Order: sequence, then C-alpha cells, then structure tokens
Amino acid sequence: MTLLRTPKQLVAASSRPMILSILAGGESYGYEILKQVRVLSGGRIEWSDGMLYPVLHRLERDGLIEGRWALTDDGRRRKYYRLTSKGRRQMARDRESWRAVHGTLELLWGKSHV
Repeated sequence: MTLLRTPKQLVAASSRPMILSILAGGESYGYEILKQVRVLSGGRIEWSDGMLYPVLHRLERDGLIEGRWALTDDGRRRKYYRLTSKGRRQMARDRESWRAVHGTLELLWGKSHV
C-alpha cells in the first residue's frame, strides 16, 4: 500500500490552523510540533524545518503565538511557543472556515460517482 502525501498547497494552507491547534494543547517547540503533525497525519503530512520555522516566526510576529527561550537538560537553548489569546480567537475562526470547506467537499464527493 502506497502512502499518499498531502500536496504542498494544502500543507501550506493548513499550517496556521494546525500549529495553533497543537499549541492549544500546551507549550511546545519546533521539533515536537513537526513530530506531532507527522504522527497525527499518519505520516501523510511531513513538514520540514524550512517550512515550519518561517510559519512560526510569522505567527509570532502577528501576535498569535509567543516564544520563549529555555535551556534543555543538556544545556542547549530551545525556543518554546505558546498560544496567545489572539491566537485562540484566530484558531476558532480557522476552525469554522475549515469545517465549512470540509463539509462542502464531503457533500460534493458524496454526489460524485468517482
């Protein structure tokens, strides 16, 4: 069985609501976010560092998330991100938008004979 990868356009469009939703569960850092997306998607969505960090920086710049630096147990610096109240409001709007898109597609696909 071949694993179908999600097209890049869908990955890009869904990155903000996915990151905000992950951070709604609590503070996290880049590698852990990458891992959660891979696990939750069953491996169908594979983000790279080069894709994730520009999105995190944009979300931080827009005030949807906040970052803080902390030292790991081995003395390395790691940036942890958390959702802001503005980010929670945006996540709620994104959720409604995605539900509308998903519902419409389900109706359309249910009518098709493909």
